Amino acid sequence: MNEPYSPATPRPMSSTSPSTMKMLMGFLAVFIVAQTIGTVLFCLYLHMKMDKMEEVLNLNEDYIFLRKVQKCQTPEGQKSTLLDCEKILKAFQDLQCKDRGASKEQPKFEMQRGHEHEHPHSMRKNETPVAVEKRQPIAVHLAGQNSSRRVSVLEWKTTMYGPTSNNLISYQEGKLKVKEAGLYYIYSQVSFCSMEATLAPFTLYIYLHLPMEEDRLLLKGFDTHRTSTSSCEPQSIREGGVFELREGDMVFVNVTDSTRVNYKQGITYFGIFKL
Repeated sequence: MNEPYSPATPRPMSSTSPSTMKMLMGFLAVFIVAQTIGTVLFCLYLHMKMDKMEEVLNLNEDYIFLRKVQKCQTPEGQKSTLLDCEKILKAFQDLQCKDRGASKEQPKFEMQRGHEHEHPHSMRKNETPVAVEKRQPIAVHLAGQNSSRRVSVLEWKTTMYGPTSNNLISYQEGKLKVKEAGLYYIYSQVSFCSMEATLAPFTLYIYLHLPMEEDRLLLKGFDTHRTSTSSCEPQSIREGGVFELREGDMVFVNVTDSTRVNYKQGITYFGIFKL
């Protein structure tokens, strides 16, 4: 007996449930947001790192330029053919003039800006002389003062182009006194005569004067060069360094024999400036 043929019923195709799709879309959204945040943070970190590297490079360039200026102020540097001292010193003088001009023009600009606004509450009060002085560079550069007698503290005088005291650094009997605490760069160069009969080295000292205690040695340099002739051969010793000074501290320069110091222009000097 023949049985009737009936086609097989097809199986329903499996489909992804709505809950699984929602979980997958949520995971993708979280991944995209996290990746975006990570990219933004990385870009910020990279930008800060590049700014810091640029600042370090600028500081290195400024330090190298100052070293060139100091080298050109010595007799050895002026004779060097590797340095264009005339160009370097001119650039340094232009930079000083520009800074002084900016400090002088700033109060004038503030005054003009105050007159633009007629409302009394918007006008800026007049600045005191102390505030104006604090905007100016705190620096002093002095040249050696010729003295025929032997002295325990070298004496100094102002120069035509060097910065002078602005009431924040004062000069008292060969000593420089700071009236504002902070980091200061102290330097000095002393030129002297090297003679045949001299056996002991010529020594340069930079001291911190302490009225109630013994003076503290900050820097020391010496030269043992001796000439084979009886004539005077000029030699130079230069020292400089950064020190933390308190308000009222005083520094001065001393040498083993002040009668041998050469006081010609530009070769014996003493200076300090606030960093």
